[in-house]
Amino acid sequence: MKYKLIAFDLDGTLLDSKKRIPPENMAALCAAAEQGMYIVPATGRIYTGMPEQLRRLPFLRWCVTVNGAYVYDAQEDKAIHREEISQTLALRVIDYMDEKALIYDCYKDNWGYMDRRFYEHAAEFMPDKGILDLLIRLRTPVDSLREYLLQSGGGVQKLQMYFTDMEERARQLRRLPEIFPELSVTSSVKNNIELNSAAANKGAALAALCSHLGIAMEETIAFGDGTNDVTMLRAAGLGVAMGNAAPEVKAAAGRVTEDNEHAGVARVLKEILL
Repeated sequence: MKYKLIAFDLDGTLLDSKKRIPPENMAALCAAAEQGMYIVPATGRIYTGMPEQLRRLPFLRWCVTVNGAYVYDAQEDKAIHREEISQTLALRVIDYMDEKALIYDCYKDNWGYMDRRFYEHAAEFMPDKGILDLLIRLRTPVDSLREYLLQSGGGVQKLQMYFTDMEERARQLRRLPEIFPELSVTSSVKNNIELNSAAANKGAALAALCSHLGIAMEETIAFGDGTNDVTMLRAAGLGVAMGNAAPEVKAAAGRVTEDNEHAGVARVLKEILL
């Protein structure tokens, strides 16, 4: 099989625990691009939240962002695919979250927004300094997220919850799909839950991009570690789970590689490029 497109998650996959791209991974991506393959980040982050080192690559054009809610053409600065949560549904979820011991935020129009009361105490919910730094840098604090959404109009790309009580997080992972069947419920880090439109997932976004590019799904490779990667690993011609991936992610993959601390992405790509 001659693969034409490589899609990869960032946190826990391409990036190590310090949010850096291991040199082996970067070299493998460059080598794949030289062979004419499309290099496609597929992340829960917004585009501006991706590492600058990655965004500066001359061959990087297509990006699956916000868990598939937004497929971005960086060269033309436009979306080729988008799926959002309606304002009405987002407000219902906010009302639900306000009754729980957690903090939350949202992505809207490719930027993050968070209640000021949560923003000022985010460090208490973020044990991972790298994730905390991203949150602070990519969120605008507002007096009330609910009021901001009402005033600004339109839908949201993603809602995120952050927990200190992992048992409560586990309960919500079970309950949320029952209470809000219109939503996709996933996670990318150990203390969060991410909510997207049920139509927004990395697998559907990858399929939309491949259709746009005229590539068969069998001609793609995808790498991931979190439950938000499962649809993509199942949809790709070859789905690869990281050694550090959750058990359900490994079960969805066709192959398991080394963990993100040992450049597992590069290990598979070196074999493919031989």
